[in-house]
Amino acid sequence: MKRFQYLCASAVLSLLLSGCSSPHGQPQGDPEAVAPSQVSDFATLYSQNCAGCHGAQGRGGAAIALANPVYLDIVDEASMRKVIANGIHGTSMSAFDQSAGGMLTDKQIHVITSGILSNWSRKGILDGSNPPSYAANTAGNAGHGELVYRTYCAFCHGQGGQGGPKGSAITNDSFLALVSDQELRTIVIAGRPELGAPDWRGNVPGKPMTNLEITDVVAWLASRRVQNPGQPYSASNYAQH
Repeated sequence: MKRFQYLCASAVLSLLLSGCSSPHGQPQGDPEAVAPSQVSDFATLYSQNCAGCHGAQGRGGAAIALANPVYLDIVDEASMRKVIANGIHGTSMSAFDQSAGGMLTDKQIHVITSGILSNWSRKGILDGSNPPSYAANTAGNAGHGELVYRTYCAFCHGQGGQGGPKGSAITNDSFLALVSDQELRTIVIAGRPELGAPDWRGNVPGKPMTNLEITDVVAWLASRRVQNPGQPYSASNYAQH
C-alpha cells in the first residue's frame, strides 16, 4: 500500500514539474500569427478579399464568376491586376492596393491575379472561335445597339431590358449604376454561366455576336443610365411628401 502511495505521489510531482518547464504566462511554442501584409497563400487571400462578391472558389455571387474559363481567356493579366489594385470608380468594385487606399501589397495582388489565372483557366477553351476583344476598340452606336439588343437579348431580358421569364432586368437604374461599361461588355462576352446566361456565342444558335454588335449593345445599355438612380420621385414630388 505504501509503495502504491509512493508511486502516485511521484506521478503527481512529475506532472507538476513538467507544467513548470516554461515560465507562467509565456508562449508555449505555438506558431506566431502571420501579419495580414505577410499572407501569401492564394486560397487565404481570395477567401478574405474576393469570395464575398465573386463566390467561393470563384463560382460567382453578387459579382461575376472569376472561375469562368471564357472570361479568363479574353482578359489579360495586366487588365485583371489593374482592376484588383485600383478598383472601378463609381461601382461596387473597390481598390485593394495599399497605394490606392486598400489593404493588400503589390505582392499579394500578384498572388491573387496569378492564382485566379493558374487555378481556373482552361487552355484552348476558345480555340477556333474568334473571340471579341476584351475592351472596345471603337465608339459604340446606341441606336444600332437597340436593334442588336432586340435580336440577341430581348428573348430572355424582355423588351426594353425590364426583365423577362428567363432573365433579369438589365436596364434597371440601380443595376446600371453599379456596373461600368467594361463590366457590361465582359458580361455580354463571357456570359454568367452561374446564372444560366450564355456567352456571346449562345444567344442565337449558330449566330455569335460580332465585336461591333457587342460594342453597340453596351453603348445602348449605357445610354439607359439615369443621373440619380433609385429615386422614384422627382424633386418636386419629394417636396410634397
